[in-house]
Amino acid sequence: MPALRGRVGGLLPRREIALNRAALLLRHVTASTRIPAPPAAAPALPAALDDAITDFGNALSLERGRSPRTLEAYENDLRQCARFLAARRVRVWAAVTPAQAAAWLASLGRLAPSSAARKLSALRMFARHLVSARVRADDFTALLTGPKHRRKLPATLTAAEVGRILAAPAGGGVPALRDRAILELFYSSGLRVSELAGLTLQQVDLENGFVRVFGKGAKERIVPLGGAARAALATWLASGRPAFVKPKKTASQFFLSRRGTAISRQMLWVLVKNHARRAGVTKPVKPHLLRHSFATHLLGGGADLRAIQEMLGHANISTTQIYTAVEATRLVEHHTKFHPRNREK
Repeated sequence: MPALRGRVGGLLPRREIALNRAALLLRHVTASTRIPAPPAAAPALPAALDDAITDFGNALSLERGRSPRTLEAYENDLRQCARFLAARRVRVWAAVTPAQAAAWLASLGRLAPSSAARKLSALRMFARHLVSARVRADDFTALLTGPKHRRKLPATLTAAEVGRILAAPAGGGVPALRDRAILELFYSSGLRVSELAGLTLQQVDLENGFVRVFGKGAKERIVPLGGAARAALATWLASGRPAFVKPKKTASQFFLSRRGTAISRQMLWVLVKNHARRAGVTKPVKPHLLRHSFATHLLGGGADLRAIQEMLGHANISTTQIYTAVEATRLVEHHTKFHPRNREK
């Protein structure tokens, strides 16, 4: 490489040449590693569109007791719709037409049917809220149709598989006593994972054999406890829970972590999964699978569908009826496998 020359034509000293090269290299590295600017924030929604969504969320929270997570999902869906409308110069919900609402749904593209159905459900509830609040006289979603959503049959465990999982927490240690009580309660009462995680001492009546549960929408229901579950819960209370109690940390939570605080939903997922693996169950086992198994086994044993609906806390009987399809499928499989005419070649 030819030597660099100074302004008067002479050769630069080696030290200056090195400094010049270092400066050129630094400029190159700085230009190639420049941190990109953060993406531009989404344009602000017109106040009338945004305020109505906030009012709707407050109404759902106060009047229907919807969970913060549900409210967040609904409000996100509605603000997505509002941005679509604002881009088409709609400034107030009173001006929205059914065609514009349909165009927003069409713009969502290839969403999963369940996601598209949730967005349409949020928009329908919001439209009815606007009518009841006298923001507009008509429901602009009345003629909208959602995607056809074929519900999958819930997976279930066999009674033998459940038995192996319930027996998985071995020994008399405090964690084993807790885990055994948790698994027994999941299967005995069909609780949702959030319901079991939030359970308090005041909600459990071992003497009379039931649990008072506050489910979706803060709706209260009474769920019976089986004999095995009552025994496991009583053992946990007497011999396990006191060891996990921590002064100034522990309140009235029924199930505790080692830190003395309420057991988390995430920990319950891990706990169920680990004990299922220990029991040699190869299916992907989650807390909700024990709830499905609870309902399916009750129905298979002859329980009334309305009673199962009440124990599960389903608002609509159609949600519970999915278990009748599971039971019918099981009967067909048994017929195919065991009827002698089906075994003839």
